[in-house]
Amino acid sequence: MDLCIALQVPVVGLFWDVHADVVARLRRAGVTVVHQVGSARHALDAQAAGAHALIVQGVEAGGHVHGTQPLHEVLAEVLALTELPVAAAGGLADGRDVARVLHQGAQAAVLGTAFIATPESFAHDVHRQALLAAQDGDTVLTEDFHINWPPHSPVRVLQCPVTRGERGDPHAGARTVIGDEEGRPIYRFSTDSPLRSMTGALADMALYAGTGVGRVNAIVPAADLVQQLAQDAAAHLRLLQEPDTPVEYASPVCYAPEFQRQRDEHLATQLQELLEAERAGARVALETGRAVPQGDAPLRTLVESIQHDEAHWCGVLLRALRRLGAQPGTRTGDFYGKAMAVADLRERMALLNRGQGWVARRVRELLQELEPEHEDLRADLQAMLQGHQDNLARVNAALGLQAPQKA
Repeated sequence: MDLCIALQVPVVGLFWDVHADVVARLRRAGVTVVHQVGSARHALDAQAAGAHALIVQGVEAGGHVHGTQPLHEVLAEVLALTELPVAAAGGLADGRDVARVLHQGAQAAVLGTAFIATPESFAHDVHRQALLAAQDGDTVLTEDFHINWPPHSPVRVLQCPVTRGERGDPHAGARTVIGDEEGRPIYRFSTDSPLRSMTGALADMALYAGTGVGRVNAIVPAADLVQQLAQDAAAHLRLLQEPDTPVEYASPVCYAPEFQRQRDEHLATQLQELLEAERAGARVALETGRAVPQGDAPLRTLVESIQHDEAHWCGVLLRALRRLGAQPGTRTGDFYGKAMAVADLRERMALLNRGQGWVARRVRELLQELEPEHEDLRADLQAMLQGHQDNLARVNAALGLQAPQKA
């Protein structure tokens, strides 16, 4: 960090745990901070710490993977909750992938594997050639490569003798040197990936690759790759954004399309209201979880579980709004301010439960109004209703209440 600040590096990317003091120090030095995250909770943590932008990483990503959710799911959750610019990462390999995440609402896309396969990358040719030979199903998420990182830091790599168990137990026995980098020993099971400066058993090292590796099929200069990505993304994005071809009706007095449009607008308004409420609930649960005493593990686990659920439903609602052609709003419901004004955690949890009850009632009412063509949304809302009912019961039990709280 001292060196980055001294050299006036304009942008610093951070990853893994969110450290507010690190973000603050970089900001004071005038550095733009981009934080990569693997969950909605970490996204809100990074936002609260002062990050300028986020990279949302799906489990499809190559290299170290911090989250457990597929990109489309975690991206929707973060987009529904954060106020920061968001880039998407994880399994992206071509212009169609870039267009897809931009269409989902991301402001940018991040590709790693595709750029390893360029002459400019410092990857060893053994790594590049392995990428070209690989198919989409040839990656594995593993903790076999662990030396140099804390426990439980999985990486996505190409399958190799290590991941197939042909080199023994990665977590037992003495360390074995399998390579060298200008005098630095490279150990089997380390997180080192083969670089131009290395020699040794390169195929036994961590060959990082995302799930989109099957679409990386040529070594091209980075500038050419960027140009191709931009052209393909622009072309595919136009296809995704083109309105449906108008339907010609036999009679000019047929108003069915207009009625359908009005019904969809009404439905979108109701979903927006639910999204605002769920966004408020997610933020209340996040901040409440931070305030739970360290010794109260059961309550902390309960609140974190509720926060995860609320973030998930935010993502579900955001995707539903986009399917209707509506632009999801960014407002957080007034419930957030009311709940956070309650200092006592048990009272705040009781109020949060009343908010959950309100949402459950609104979802139940909405289910009764849904048209047959919205079967996908019906399934999502039924799952959302059940999830809220389950959380109501769990919180009531934790607080010693006999009946659901009423709004």
